[in-house]
Amino acid sequence: MLILGIESSCDETAAAVLRDGNTLLSNVINSQVAVHSPYGGVVPELASRKHLENIYPVVESALSLAGISLDDLDGLAVTQGPGLVGSLLVGLSFAKAISAVKGLPYVGVDHIVGHLLSPFLEKEQPTFPYIALVASGGHSSIFLVRDHTSIQLLGRTRDDAAGEAFDKVGKMLGLEYPGGPVISRLAEGGNPAAIPFPRAWLAPDSLDFSFSGLKTAVANYLHQRQQKNEPFNIPDVCASFQEAVVEVLCEKVLKAAKIHQISTVALAGGVAANARLRASLQNLGAQRGIKIFMPSFELCTDNAAMIALAGFYHFSTQATTSFDTDAYSRSPILQPGSAFADNSPPPAKVSAAP
Repeated sequence: MLILGIESSCDETAAAVLRDGNTLLSNVINSQVAVHSPYGGVVPELASRKHLENIYPVVESALSLAGISLDDLDGLAVTQGPGLVGSLLVGLSFAKAISAVKGLPYVGVDHIVGHLLSPFLEKEQPTFPYIALVASGGHSSIFLVRDHTSIQLLGRTRDDAAGEAFDKVGKMLGLEYPGGPVISRLAEGGNPAAIPFPRAWLAPDSLDFSFSGLKTAVANYLHQRQQKNEPFNIPDVCASFQEAVVEVLCEKVLKAAKIHQISTVALAGGVAANARLRASLQNLGAQRGIKIFMPSFELCTDNAAMIALAGFYHFSTQATTSFDTDAYSRSPILQPGSAFADNSPPPAKVSAAP
């Protein structure tokens, strides 16, 4: 089965071709970092316009690299949400148009479910059930993944996501956008114990996250130094901030594994590309007898390969999406107990945390 995946939820226009759910024939990603960098963040209107410019050549490139045409496809998978609605509509409308013209079935995919399944694009794959941490610019959540379409929310951020905190701290420090990769690089030359930034553990058994207080602590530290005309070491700030984020992410997801007596953990999302997070989770997992799985760097950030994979499992249940289905900005998978009520396939069977 040949599936074309399309992703346009934020500021990457991406397309990929996947065969039989296990062979990636192409994976094309067009980034808009240069467009949004002068503004220190993604400008929704500009993102939508760039998607309009990029969607056709990106899809054409993915088909060409895979050595196929639209006539060879068996189905389409496209990100339906969550994300910037204007950006999502570009990819969703494009997929609907191809579906209508070529008579191909298409399925709307939840972006977070795509991240959750991304480890299955690697040679080493987790076994069900497993605990998954999705850490990105928009999301920091923990899930119990029972199978490819049955997922239970265990914890989520109450305010800023981890990636969002990285970018905002990067902006405070005057670093280039996006701040996450720059902070990670500078942190290598800093002391992670130099500044005792706080960790928000919340209630003893909570698997939720909160990074707004940490962000404020960094802002206060920098302000106080500037007010007193005292110098500060940027690599130390980066390393100390990064360590506070990484420690909480690791401990929370490993606590979830302990609570549910599961010895497999998967890491996904843009922040999963952070070297310190990857190394820390691997080391802690080895110490506690938990096997860690994570996608390669190019599959951590937004991509269409994971959307095609999620679509493959939707098609395996005979699911398709109707043409009147709309994009959504908030994911049902982050709303315990809720699911889609229309005729389109839900992104996953969602159950509330116990």
